[in-house]
Amino acid sequence: MKLLVSPVDVQEAVEAVKGGADIVDIKNPAEGSLGASFPWVIRSVLEAVPAGIETSATLGDLTYKPGTASLAAYGVASLGVDYIKAGFYGIKSEKQALTLARALVRAAESFDVKVVLAGYADHPLIGAISPFSLIEVGVHAGAEGVMIDTALKHRGGLLAHLSLQELTDFVEKAHSCGLICALAGSLAAGDLEKIRETGADIVGVRGAACSGGDRERGRISAERVEFLKQLVKR
Repeated sequence: MKLLVSPVDVQEAVEAVKGGADIVDIKNPAEGSLGASFPWVIRSVLEAVPAGIETSATLGDLTYKPGTASLAAYGVASLGVDYIKAGFYGIKSEKQALTLARALVRAAESFDVKVVLAGYADHPLIGAISPFSLIEVGVHAGAEGVMIDTALKHRGGLLAHLSLQELTDFVEKAHSCGLICALAGSLAAGDLEKIRETGADIVGVRGAACSGGDRERGRISAERVEFLKQLVKR
């Protein structure tokens, strides 16, 4: 299982690399769970990350605006990241999800980048589509992966909304469809061993990698990332 760490700037990205992060994921927590960063920040982080370490960037907690989303996907993909992650926040149906996903995949097809569709474990609280529905959507749209995160960080982490068995079922279904699978959502260090048991390909953290465990006010430290990496490897 790969450890994905989400820095907000170059300094945090350097700490993530020092700590052994497998994937450096550029995001902007001030704009939501999958808040999009600025292109100049993404570019500067990519310049600072050594070759051989994968990178990703978020497109935001998206609403149903396929044109806007596809333009964002094209722009981020053109910067040279390995993954782009799209949050299906304001998506209410599988029909909307498929239209949006196809637009994202088409926008990114000229680049060597993997498109990951992200749903939310707490989707009933925001009226969004279930992440389980995104697996079939991902297959039909030609995406490379699916992910579960949480939208409302103050309402509990991933394991407060979905059981380990449900998460394992999600991972197994994604794998059976040929998709990579990532899990995230206010995960604490003590959760990583449980997440590893699901068989997920990637586990994503920010707060757990920050001093004080605060995803918005804390700062990522190499020591915290190294500790988390040891838990993932174990």
